[in-house]
Amino acid sequence: MDKSNLIRRLCLIACMLCGANYLAAAELERFDGTISRERLEYYLARAMTMESLLVDHGNLDDEIRLMTSTGVRFAGRTLYSWGGEQNLEPAIKAAQERERRIHVALPELMLQAAIFEIISQGVETHDVPVAVAKEFQVTDVPRKFSYSAMLFPDGKFKNNWGKGSSVPDIRQIETQMWFYYLATRYIDLGIEALHMGQVNLMGLRDRENAAWDSLLMRIRNYANSHARRGIVLCDAHVPRGGLRVGERLLLEFHSFPLRIDEVPDHAIEGVLRMGYSDSLYGRSRGGVTPSGWSCEHLPYLVEFDNFGRSRREGKNIGGGWIWGYDEITWFAHLARPERDRWLRYAAKWVRENDPNGYLQMPGSRTIAAPVDGKDWYWASEASAKCPGGFGDEGTIREIWSTK
Repeated sequence: MDKSNLIRRLCLIACMLCGANYLAAAELERFDGTISRERLEYYLARAMTMESLLVDHGNLDDEIRLMTSTGVRFAGRTLYSWGGEQNLEPAIKAAQERERRIHVALPELMLQAAIFEIISQGVETHDVPVAVAKEFQVTDVPRKFSYSAMLFPDGKFKNNWGKGSSVPDIRQIETQMWFYYLATRYIDLGIEALHMGQVNLMGLRDRENAAWDSLLMRIRNYANSHARRGIVLCDAHVPRGGLRVGERLLLEFHSFPLRIDEVPDHAIEGVLRMGYSDSLYGRSRGGVTPSGWSCEHLPYLVEFDNFGRSRREGKNIGGGWIWGYDEITWFAHLARPERDRWLRYAAKWVRENDPNGYLQMPGSRTIAAPVDGKDWYWASEASAKCPGGFGDEGTIREIWSTK
């Protein structure tokens, strides 16, 4: 057993002796590299976006209370960076104590981190670890990671996110080493799921998905011997329906934005429609999963997307906006009764129109345009520990309890 898992199990044993609310390590279900469809959907059916849960953001006691109260099994986007890689070490240090407290209270909970379609010059503040260099058979170490070596050779997407911040090319060994390094750091922290962002954007020239295939296999191999329960679930936004090599699916599950359509004759109203825009409904590709079972359509999550504000809030302007907002900001601007109605509608609509899909509930999410001075959406009831709560947790709990 590696040192990190040994320490984790000793901590769980210590908690047992103290009478803490948790399962002993021996009682936790281990996966050892594979997960059945039934167990996968067990987690997806109670998925909630808990953005930045592992960062020093929000009141952790209330967030644990929210997840316990509603029955969350999968917490999405709990740790990530959008550029700013020089801040990775402080973020992981802050996350260590929060992860411990979360898993003492909710030992079965799967925490997801994200590795997005961005790299900045901040990667050059990190040394290439010997273990990473050895994994990729790279010999020019010691050295720092190279930002320029991660870019598309033809300059595609350079400075796409601003000067010094670009979309990386997944075909480049340097990109793969950096992503592998991030994945291993997150797995060592107790992360059991990785959202890989816009894989088709980074894989624009990876025509046969060979680079993604190689990287994801390496990450899974590491997880099998180092992860908390011997597994890491990889997903990504897949506008083309998913990544495959032959009949092999490269991801454990798929994910995508809800893609909410406006109702022009009813201000601020939004609906879900089969075939609208590039929505994933009915299009999740099937094949043989990394766990070895086959499916016609891989299970997937749809989430409230966030990407900014149009500065034409409340206007029917199209272009991917929902009444001038991104999806979570639009949702946050609805009155509480309308949010209640819409969550019930969306959860039911997804399951009835494509039983492979599940609505990922909003729990903690950034919003681009403040609501009554609040620039972050919390599903929690408003309280001293969460004064900015929007009060939707009861609705979420009721929706899940009736499934």
